[in-house]
Amino acid sequence: MKKILLFTILCFASISINAQFPMMGAKKGPTIKGNISGKLIDSLSNEPVAYATIVLKKEGKDKEINGELTDDDGKFKILNIETGKYELYISFLGYAEKMVTLELTPEKPDYHFDDIFLKPANYLLDEINITDQRSLIENKVDKMVFNAEQDASIAGGDATEVLRKVPLLSVDFDGNVSLRGSQNLRILINGKPSGMFSSNVADALKMIPADEIKQVEVITTPSAKYDAEGSGGIINIITKKKTADGYSGSISVAGGNRQNNGTGNINAARGRFGVNASGSVFYSTPQEAINTFKRVDTIQNQLRILEQNGTVDNTRLGFRGTAGAFYDFNAYNSFNTSFSTNGFGFNSDGTLDGTLVDPVFGNGYNFTRTSGGENGQSGYDWSTDYRRTFPKKDQEFSMSFQISGDQNKADNSIVQSYSNQINNRDELIYNDGDNTEITFQTDYVHPLPKSMKLEVGAKTVLRSIISDYTYQQRAAGGSYLIDQSRSNSFEYGQDVIAGYASMNFLIAKKFSVIAGVRYEGTSINGAFNKGETLESNFYQNILPNLIISRSLKNFQTLKLSYNQRIQRPSLSFINPFQNSVDSLNIVVGNPTLTPEIVHQIDLSYNTFIKGFGIFSSLYYRNTQDIIQLLLQIQDSGIGFNKFENVGINNSFGINLFGTKNVNSFTFRGGFNLSTFNYSSKLTTVAVTNPTGFEYNVNFGGTLNLPKDFKMDFFGFVRSPQFTIQGKQPSFSIIGLGVKKEFPKIKASLGIRVIEPFNDYKYFNSSQSGRGFNLESSFGIPFRSVGLSFDYRFGNLKFSERKTKIRNNDLLQGGDGQQQGGATGGVN
Repeated sequence: MKKILLFTILCFASISINAQFPMMGAKKGPTIKGNISGKLIDSLSNEPVAYATIVLKKEGKDKEINGELTDDDGKFKILNIETGKYELYISFLGYAEKMVTLELTPEKPDYHFDDIFLKPANYLLDEINITDQRSLIENKVDKMVFNAEQDASIAGGDATEVLRKVPLLSVDFDGNVSLRGSQNLRILINGKPSGMFSSNVADALKMIPADEIKQVEVITTPSAKYDAEGSGGIINIITKKKTADGYSGSISVAGGNRQNNGTGNINAARGRFGVNASGSVFYSTPQEAINTFKRVDTIQNQLRILEQNGTVDNTRLGFRGTAGAFYDFNAYNSFNTSFSTNGFGFNSDGTLDGTLVDPVFGNGYNFTRTSGGENGQSGYDWSTDYRRTFPKKDQEFSMSFQISGDQNKADNSIVQSYSNQINNRDELIYNDGDNTEITFQTDYVHPLPKSMKLEVGAKTVLRSIISDYTYQQRAAGGSYLIDQSRSNSFEYGQDVIAGYASMNFLIAKKFSVIAGVRYEGTSINGAFNKGETLESNFYQNILPNLIISRSLKNFQTLKLSYNQRIQRPSLSFINPFQNSVDSLNIVVGNPTLTPEIVHQIDLSYNTFIKGFGIFSSLYYRNTQDIIQLLLQIQDSGIGFNKFENVGINNSFGINLFGTKNVNSFTFRGGFNLSTFNYSSKLTTVAVTNPTGFEYNVNFGGTLNLPKDFKMDFFGFVRSPQFTIQGKQPSFSIIGLGVKKEFPKIKASLGIRVIEPFNDYKYFNSSQSGRGFNLESSFGIPFRSVGLSFDYRFGNLKFSERKTKIRNNDLLQGGDGQQQGGATGGVN
């Protein structure tokens, strides 16, 4: 592996030298390139025109030189344009097309339009609304984009509430995310992985305030350039971190009876250099949860019954901070670096009463347990990218480096007293985890004739996972002594080398095709500080993918895709630490797990008809070596829960999502329905749920009111989720938000209400196998009311900057801008 890593680094260095100095020794005269920028305004309402198409052509020529879409503020900027005379064509459904002329000279290479006014055309209202709705849900060849920042009902919430509104996604009461029924996802932040997701995805999402989120991209059929992991798909959360020439920023605060948070960000840039920073804190008020548990198993043809009932108080406090900088050396070479850190604490104090009725071993007993837990997580991500572009459009080379760290701890104290002669239990249990990940990556895009494009790249990921766990028991003198028989340390290494090639091309000028293949080789090893060493293993995967898309008239799109992906187990699945806070229900990871292998076929159809936007798909998914948590009851009455590769699942599904505009009201709704068909490869495990179906339904709407008021509502319903042995809880939620904008001071004030009719919500689970049956319930306070205030300063042109690294592979529990030159307004 060290030799492979050294070879990869040398390749990066050699390619970098050639990319930076591709014409060493050649002579070239002085040249300069400029920028074209401006803003589109509706001539009747004086409002910005967002998502309009801008096309640049040489004067008197038909060939398109460059182009882009206007942003939310109606602004656009076209970079790296050679000097000369040009024609700028502007078009948008509902407006008359416009053409303006301009000239870039060596003395004044930049041209800025103050305002360009567009005159509305006589189109039907439904047709105009179609384009507005497309800006809310954008469907592209390989992903769906949900624009979250326009939703008033998410203000003051966290990322889980945003994801609940995204088509195709569902989020349960714990914050676990699934895409079309699969929780085997990879979540990215601004196109890159984060160590914060390495241990607990649900907790990490609660650390991201909803006010920081701009968009959510859902990638159901990732192409070969994405890591092979994330078998269910990829979710990319794009934050509002931007860069600008000058400075700008925003401050947001939100408070309520459940959640409170504050966020702030600032961006500054001058010429080709820029910096940005943001920070957020959140706090959830103490909440009392109610637990009930009943397990019945058979021992020597007699029933043994375990019942537990109790309450637990939980509080959360956390933060997240980011900082970044970029520098554009010239029109072709740029450098970008960013650093982020995060942390949170989760404290719990609980009391529980239990009864064990055991007809074989001592007739059972009663017990009372009090427990206290201090759980925490902290982490960081540092990434650095070098990007090289070329005079040829779309040609690009990049190199990236990233290091991520995630540290988590779980400190628990347990005191348990018994009604019989059993000695009281007084223990301290500590588990510290450390996850480090180093990534090297290079990518190259080369445009070819006839609208073809070749993408190739290579990547190395080095992962190190350490889990230290210690058990201490109270001795007669009052001090705590380490239980050496149960305490240990486990080190796990996972190194991945990968390469890919992907081709984009057209067939008969009608079909867009993305075809590619990805190779990944994985080396794993592990060892306990005291005890056994895992057998080292190296496995290889060749993973093809194909996407064929056909655009039809009237905004119709038909797409067929196939991909093969893998899902490697992360720390929460392989951690051998035995969580025995409940000594009769132990949970443990499994370091010998193998990855899941997934084959998926997807057929989708999207259209816009008379104001209706419809997104639909049919899919088939075959998953081998599924990883699930299995329960086995030992003769002593202890339930042992362990992750295993349990078998195969074949699933067929359909999902449908639609939108409709009626004047100032927009309604959204959809559903996903999928089957499951489990077969077990473990002879000792009975398949309790061999076949069945699961579903989720979501709906919502936006109403634009007079005087800058806006109202949003949403609802979500999800059926129980089934495993080979059991059934996870169903979930539902409704919410409403109202926001008032104050344009003159660039501020807004909002109120949100979640579950107004339910103070508490209860979630029921069941599990059964050979000789046992288990029923449990978990109830938490849910009704939430909160206020939010947002203030923005600055009036600048923004552009996103994203790193190239995407580690999409573990199963989980901009540009510098320069203003100046000529300016002008166009009417």
